[in-house]
Amino acid sequence: MMRMYGGILGLSLGVLSIFGAFLLEGGSLKALFLIAPIIIVFGGTFAVTIIGFGMEKFTSIFKLIKIAYFPRKYDLKGLINSYFSISIKARKEGLLAIEKELNTLNYTFPKKMVRYGIDGTDANMLEDIARLEMKLVQERHLANVTIFNKMGGYAPTMGILGTVMALIMTLANAGSDPDLLIKNIATAFIATLWGVLSANLIWLPIGDRLKECHLEEKHMMEISLEGTIALLSGEIPSILKARLVGMLPQKEQRELLEFQI
Repeated sequence: MMRMYGGILGLSLGVLSIFGAFLLEGGSLKALFLIAPIIIVFGGTFAVTIIGFGMEKFTSIFKLIKIAYFPRKYDLKGLINSYFSISIKARKEGLLAIEKELNTLNYTFPKKMVRYGIDGTDANMLEDIARLEMKLVQERHLANVTIFNKMGGYAPTMGILGTVMALIMTLANAGSDPDLLIKNIATAFIATLWGVLSANLIWLPIGDRLKECHLEEKHMMEISLEGTIALLSGEIPSILKARLVGMLPQKEQRELLEFQI
């Protein structure tokens, strides 16, 4: 929840800081929100993205933006406690007895791993399967991040293109009034502003947030793999829990781990 609000707060703070400072210096928002520069920057950025990645990838960016600002929250503490409870049952009644407990694992990946274990998959094969899936997930996620990193590079270039076009038109139509010429030159740089602003306030931060989403999912998968291997090896429940808790940050370890003597 904090991460979701943090993204929205950061975006709001950026918008308020940039446009607020402009207004404090005597600027006018009307001077910034010109239709032509905005169309050139955003339309050009979207066009190049479609050319580079295809229409299917382009249409997915809106879903990815939602994921970036409203990421899935993984309850790692609950996951560890579920593995702990399942390991107690497995130690008492055997692996086959935990089949009904799979629903306590809230995510698809750990359910699959434990299911493979119940079906007789050995630890080495299970790890190979898990590592392969984790690798493919990483490649897919980093490909999505690349889209936004590229858009962060395209946008300023489109802004410069818009500025050059506006300057050409301004100089070509320059008359005898120097004040009008200066005003038109100032207006021409609005496209550059929107290009740089959209890159650094929208596209690149979304790419960074998607990286964080990937790291959180990867952490969940690593904990699940470690817990499943420990479960299959018949490890003592308290040791299994300590092993998994050790994969959390120190603060969360203190909150979760209960030592029993």
